Amino acid sequence: MVMLYLFMECRFNIGVAHANFQLRSDESEGDEKFVEEICKKNSVPFFTKKFETEIHAKSNHISIQMAARELRYQWFHEILTDQQYNFIATAHHLNDSIETVLLNLVRGSGLEGFDGIVSKNGKIIRPMLFATRLEIENYARENEIEWREDRSNATDDYSRNFIRHQIYPLLKELNPSLEMTFDESLHKISGAVELMENGVEQWRLRFERKKENQILLDKNGFESIKNQESVLWSLIKNFGFNFDQCCQIITALHGQSGKRFASAQFELVIDRDHLIISKNQVELTETLIESNQTEASLGNFKLKIEKKEKIDFKNDPSIAFLDADKLKFPLRWRKWKPGDSFHPLGMTHKKKLSDFLIDQKISIADKETVTVLESGNEIVWVVGKRIDERFKVNNSEASTIVCRLSTAD
Repeated sequence: MVMLYLFMECRFNIGVAHANFQLRSDESEGDEKFVEEICKKNSVPFFTKKFETEIHAKSNHISIQMAARELRYQWFHEILTDQQYNFIATAHHLNDSIETVLLNLVRGSGLEGFDGIVSKNGKIIRPMLFATRLEIENYARENEIEWREDRSNATDDYSRNFIRHQIYPLLKELNPSLEMTFDESLHKISGAVELMENGVEQWRLRFERKKENQILLDKNGFESIKNQESVLWSLIKNFGFNFDQCCQIITALHGQSGKRFASAQFELVIDRDHLIISKNQVELTETLIESNQTEASLGNFKLKIEKKEKIDFKNDPSIAFLDADKLKFPLRWRKWKPGDSFHPLGMTHKKKLSDFLIDQKISIADKETVTVLESGNEIVWVVGKRIDERFKVNNSEASTIVCRLSTAD
């Protein structure tokens, strides 16, 4: 309410969005009516929406607080776009920022969790962070600004409230100027976080590269680093890996290649020279391709198949030109397996597919996505890599099956 009155004093073009989470029955309705009347009295556009917060929390297996946050911010951004406002302003104050730091400390956050709530994050601004809760309350009383209290703020049901009511007063006893001291510390930590982020970015420029859908981290980048686990965590936490996994990865860093670590959506493989991060693949089983079929799918991959009587050959490993007269349908498209062998194009003798992949310097992570196309029990194409010499087209006038590999959208 103080922020609303300050904005009106500054004559900003504003609207008010009130989220009714329907968690306190009549009190929730009273809050909505109260805000609506204030806006009507001051000719301020008013937007309101009722949310099924508990249902959203249960269906998404998240806390009530997280559900409320997701619902309101999604709605706020919709209003921002539809009504052509420039920013979403929330009234977080200095005490909120301090509580956030204490919560992050208890939960084991990294350094970036100790610089408090940011004053600007994209289209979200928090113009009240300079003031303490007490200062805001005093201002409201002095200027006769009405407000309503959420009774849930008085309970210790939530972690933030426990810190507010139980921990914060004890810290104030140790340091009566806690807010001033904390505010100064937050500014110092923000500078340290900025330097840290610059350092991480410099590391990425030297030791990280992207290869198709993979992120490759050069092992050499960790040699001169003392706290390797912490640095690795800063690099890969956004992929869902936790600190304990980072400790395990560093322990196994120079051991035998091939060790794997998984998060909810990504996999990290320790290869010979790199840590390779890639999105979890859809399980590759196998699929049969009939003679009249024009498309086939396997995992995240697609094949486009067409028959041609006259072709222009292209030197492209994602395209296979196969002699139609030598193929036996249905073709079998499957993941490669140990013991597979074929006659690589240009060679007259058989070669183990595992040896071929080593010769091609295919990484351990990439080997997981290698597939083969079979005719009968013979491999006709290591898909996307090399066709079999025995199934090549010798005559440009011959009937040809053309297979084009792509990644499914």
